Amino acid sequence: MPPPSLTAAAPGQVASSMGNSETVVVAATSNGARRRGDKKVHPAPAMPDVGGGAVAGASGAMMEKGGGGGNVGGEWWKRRPEWWSAAAVGGILRRHPVAALFGCGLLLFMGVEYTIPMVPPAAPPLDLGFAATAALHAGIAARPWLNSLLAALNTVFVAMQAAYILWAILAEGRPRAAVAALMMFTCRGALGCATQLPLPAEFLGSGMDFPVGNVSFFLFFSGHVAGAVIAAEDMRRAGRRGLARLYDALNLLQGVRLLACRGHYTIDLAVGVGAGLLFDMLAGRYLDGKNVVDSGGAAAPASRCCSCHKALFSQ
Repeated sequence: MPPPSLTAAAPGQVASSMGNSETVVVAATSNGARRRGDKKVHPAPAMPDVGGGAVAGASGAMMEKGGGGGNVGGEWWKRRPEWWSAAAVGGILRRHPVAALFGCGLLLFMGVEYTIPMVPPAAPPLDLGFAATAALHAGIAARPWLNSLLAALNTVFVAMQAAYILWAILAEGRPRAAVAALMMFTCRGALGCATQLPLPAEFLGSGMDFPVGNVSFFLFFSGHVAGAVIAAEDMRRAGRRGLARLYDALNLLQGVRLLACRGHYTIDLAVGVGAGLLFDMLAGRYLDGKNVVDSGGAAAPASRCCSCHKALFSQ
């Protein structure tokens, strides 16, 4: 028989003894009726509800079904994502209006793609840029001298681009624009050989245009536009923002002239802008990578643009 002091303990005494681990161990040892195999598993105390009562109830139900939570991943489809609420969607629209705009554009052109009529094989290409410059094209076609003048001015602008890129690498030791131009023209030549688009029927050629006499005429994509973008991006890095804006304006006028003379399709000009930005970025990554290899470590972010010439001259 255990002593009466153990069997008749008051609830307050039991609670106080629970706070002291040594007292509990001694009491459990002295009680011969408690065996290791007779231990009872008491249910865990209920957790306080902090606003997730529904989630707690769902998790409890899944615990019963899955036997300890092993099947929780299989019930993910029952939970409602946070971004499904009207407030969450409104927050996304406020924080990411450009992404939302492109999302709407995706839905729009998914419908256009399956409903727009295609151009028949025997018909000329449909180009909205050609339609927008129809009046300008008629005026230039009626004045051959104006066509030659515009072609000569365009050739001067191309020479300005080349002169600036050569100055940047030879006089200032900044080869990024030159590397980007080499990448761009090589890719343009490969694409021009791979897919040769037909020359527009209304093309207005001139001996003053570049390339002179329009020999080896590649349409896709516009090297005129891409070269101007590469030069303008280099000007911005060098702090010549006014000159960069001037080149952007001249590039826009060049694009209008190329459309009016049917020297390029609209898609050639658009891809030319993207190609200029792409190859400028790739040239920067190439030179940054060479700096890291040559110096044995990562280059400082502030000195990447100014010291990228070391990548060429350190070999």
